[in-house]
Amino acid sequence: MPKTKQYEDLPKLPEKTEKQKERAQKILDELYKHYPNPHCALDHRNPFELLCATILSAQCTDVRVNKTTPDLFEAYPTPELMAEAPDEELHELVRSTGFYRNKSKALKRSSQTIVEKHDGQVPQNMDALLELYGVARKTANVVLGNAFNINVGVVVDTHVRRFSNRYGLTEHEKNTDKIERDLMALFPRDTWTDLSHLMIHHGRNACKARISEPPDHPLCEQYGIHCECQEMRQAAE
Repeated sequence: MPKTKQYEDLPKLPEKTEKQKERAQKILDELYKHYPNPHCALDHRNPFELLCATILSAQCTDVRVNKTTPDLFEAYPTPELMAEAPDEELHELVRSTGFYRNKSKALKRSSQTIVEKHDGQVPQNMDALLELYGVARKTANVVLGNAFNINVGVVVDTHVRRFSNRYGLTEHEKNTDKIERDLMALFPRDTWTDLSHLMIHHGRNACKARISEPPDHPLCEQYGIHCECQEMRQAAE
């Protein structure tokens, strides 16, 4: 793959053995088998809408965001219009997503930067995205991977963090930066965007945060080595 500007500043990745990478590939193959259509759950028609939806998704469900964004995008469909939106109107439009004052501020100030510094276009590299108000690495990864098909990292949300720990893909329980680097080192770059979607799908379907009984799923049974579901299975034998 040619070295382009988007890929110059990848974080230093930990060393992984071939055995670890082979196991990771088997898990990935199984995920694709069970979830053949990995995709972003946030409704969007363009990079700007995805950026806004991702900002709104903090501490909020994708379902709630998808109920909120149609009215928001009808009123302010472009960075130019969002940058000039009255604060009170923005507050009301995104109130149901929680933390609406901070989110409104992020929507408006990031839009202003896009207009002033990027000719009204959402930037397509990590450094520029991180300069937008309210945008951290997770949000930037969502936008780059899903809007531009640029794999610079792996989105690590609660589902991905839980999956990575239960499946023995990382030794870091809470440090999302270190979890991301472990995943980047284990899985092929061209699958990084799909990877987070696949783990999220499995997290919502089977590998849930709270389980009262072990999931009846072959992926959990074979690869969930650090999950309490294995202890449940052993106790039931």
